[in-house]
Amino acid sequence: MIFTSIEFLTLFLPAFLLVYAVSPAAWRNTVLLVGSWIFYGWWSPTFLLLFIGLTVLAWIGGLALGAMSGGRRRACLLALLIAINAGTLFWFKYINILVETVSEFMVFAGAMPLQWQRVVLPIGLSFIILQAISYLVDVYRGEVRAQRRFVWFAAYLAMFGQLIAGPILRYEWVERELAKRYFTWVDFSAGARRFMVGMCMKVLVADTLSPLVDAAFAVPEPSFFDAWLACLAYSLQLFFDFAGYSAMAIGLGQMLGFHFPENFNHPYLARSIQDFWRRWHISLSTWIRDYLYIPFGGNRKGAVRTYVNLIVTMAIAGMWHGSDNWNFLLWGLVHGAALAAARLWNRSGLPPVPVLASRAATLLFVCMAWVVFRAPDFDTAWSLYMGQLGLRDWALGETLKVVLQPSHVAAVLLGLACIVAPLLREPVRRHTPAGLLAVADLWPVLGFVFAMSLVASRKAVPFLYFQF
Repeated sequence: MIFTSIEFLTLFLPAFLLVYAVSPAAWRNTVLLVGSWIFYGWWSPTFLLLFIGLTVLAWIGGLALGAMSGGRRRACLLALLIAINAGTLFWFKYINILVETVSEFMVFAGAMPLQWQRVVLPIGLSFIILQAISYLVDVYRGEVRAQRRFVWFAAYLAMFGQLIAGPILRYEWVERELAKRYFTWVDFSAGARRFMVGMCMKVLVADTLSPLVDAAFAVPEPSFFDAWLACLAYSLQLFFDFAGYSAMAIGLGQMLGFHFPENFNHPYLARSIQDFWRRWHISLSTWIRDYLYIPFGGNRKGAVRTYVNLIVTMAIAGMWHGSDNWNFLLWGLVHGAALAAARLWNRSGLPPVPVLASRAATLLFVCMAWVVFRAPDFDTAWSLYMGQLGLRDWALGETLKVVLQPSHVAAVLLGLACIVAPLLREPVRRHTPAGLLAVADLWPVLGFVFAMSLVASRKAVPFLYFQF
């Protein structure tokens, strides 16, 4: 069950909101927990048991860390809890690719390949475990108190609004509202509007571009226009898919009385690669900073160690994103190298790059890096890069001529307009009558109705970050 499915929009969500609204305030965490477990169990009751087990482990571990005084035993307990969580993630996410890699080496050496039944990755496992680890580390550091009420803690870890693909919530962000929050019409209506905006982003742009992206990345020898169309379409699809999910999750949270932080801040308008990571998937980038980069030493141990920390941290972040191939590791290493190079430039005394050129270079780098992120293997990525460099034909290939539809062009133009819109927001508002602005503010309702009609007429497309 996904947010853009008919069963979620017409069955689960209305039923849940009705029960939540009529429940006494003291019971709403319980309603949220039960509803979230039903939502997750809808996909797989078996993996729901795993999820509950991880929740119990983190809750008991947090209580134990909170009760112990500082010392070696407490540090060892934290290390053990992190190892169990990380080991669980490693098994489900990376064991397949490791076995396949070893099997390929065995075949290369003349031996028989390994017999292996692939392990299924539970949806949302990466986000669940990152939240559990951040909670345990924060309790260890004394930044939050261990939550003694299991239902409250489990509700934090299981909130169905952001359970599957983030934002990655810190316990301190919701601790106060778990204890006391208000179910008001103002929050509900604002959250509903935000949910509708996110659905428009997902359905009207991301889902419309999905078949085009799939076809473009499957072209055997893409031409110049094939390769750049694949790159542009996927860059838009990924942003509107993931940012759309985040908007829907934030909207759902606000409808229930929670106020989650923003997860995207116009990343394609970033002025540098550092600025991009301050704007893209903000909950992950800050998690990486606070729980990986700074513990590794950050920038406190000299220039060389700083550059190494940047590259290693981003390599880990790359591997966190995917488990099907080693492309994600390469993507992380490339971003780490870019962050290190940008830092070196800024400290070299060289003149700063003009803003317009810096924006263009950052966007070009990010979009080209998405190619290796999306490609199923190195060969496909390399073939697309050859096409982008003009090493093959330039004209649009026959495959994409057949696949490309007016709806794809409309989705691309809509996506580009939405990305550029923040730059024009203030001038437009200054020269637009107030009455017209009020009418324009109703667009999410019309967009939502149109998106619902599309959802009813075509197969629902899973969110891209479900696989991470």
